[in-house]
Amino acid sequence: MKDLPIGSVHDYDFLAGEWDVANRRLKVRGVGSTDWDEFPSTSRAQLFMGGVVNVDENNFPTKGWSGTTIRTFDVQANRWSIYWVNSRVGKLFPPVVGGFAGNRGVFYGQDEDDGKPVDVRFIWTLLGPDKARWEQAFSYNGGQWETNWVMELKRAPQGRPEITT
Repeated sequence: MKDLPIGSVHDYDFLAGEWDVANRRLKVRGVGSTDWDEFPSTSRAQLFMGGVVNVDENNFPTKGWSGTTIRTFDVQANRWSIYWVNSRVGKLFPPVVGGFAGNRGVFYGQDEDDGKPVDVRFIWTLLGPDKARWEQAFSYNGGQWETNWVMELKRAPQGRPEITT
């Protein structure tokens, strides 16, 4: 496993609540494309078990599907595992693992893209209490990282929720 930052059980406390999200996703991955699809989504995240688990549901109304992220914190290893499932496929995808160093979280894992094995990287960047960015990148056959999905999160207008643990 790559040299990953260790994390804290409170790394994702910022995510609790509702978000408006601007998405940019490559229309075709792994071929050097620069043609992006842009679409909105909403997200609602909740913390459980004092932050050891958090779950968010993402709705993509213009796409006709939704997805859920499940994050679990290994208290011994001080690392997060991030799992994804969407309504199109209905299966839990392999996790990415990592943690935060300051306002930046880095996570790595392996998966498949159109039947081809890929290394996966997520980068979370905290941009203040009400803004964050998530990026997904794939590397094919150990090559360069290609960022293929970016989510710009902005806290929904009803305000920042109180966090209870």
